[in-house]
Amino acid sequence: MISAKTLTQEELDCPQISPDQVLKFNGPTDGFLCSLSSNRYGIEFKSFTIRDMESGRMLFQVNKGDAAPPDMVDETATRTIQYDFPADFLKLDTVGTKLVFSVGPRPVPNFRMIERHYFRDKLLKSFDFNFGFCIPNSTNSWEAIYDMPKLTPEEQEDLMKHPFETKSDSFYFVNNELIMHNKADYSYQS
Repeated sequence: MISAKTLTQEELDCPQISPDQVLKFNGPTDGFLCSLSSNRYGIEFKSFTIRDMESGRMLFQVNKGDAAPPDMVDETATRTIQYDFPADFLKLDTVGTKLVFSVGPRPVPNFRMIERHYFRDKLLKSFDFNFGFCIPNSTNSWEAIYDMPKLTPEEQEDLMKHPFETKSDSFYFVNNELIMHNKADYSYQS
């Protein structure tokens, strides 16, 4: 597994991490595989929602204005989110997500997100989305429907007993160049 702890600042500023590499990861990364300055396209997340597709119930919502001001957070906090879901989240069949984001003054060709979810060092689910082309100075929305991983009752119990040991890495590529890397930790409580 590639560890960001082994990367120099120069390597972080010029990442050579490919989509094929991240699709082979068998556990979450130790840190971030690119620096914040790698986002040369000015992509900025505005809002994110998660909903249960069967009931339409909103499960999570965050807007850019909900975060702490940039001068009050460190880089890890800026790029990491913690989700605290109810235990019944693990029993859902599908969830829908909507990401609203803006693009800076440069065109964004071949925008792709790969998201890998792990419990400890076991891959639970991998998602690979292609957004395509984003025009400069635009605001865009990206909606996706996720089929939830099928977990046994024993696996669900294990995830509930070990809050925040379920993790994900979200890798964002433009023309197969890694420009952003975010992380998430998950808790599922009764």
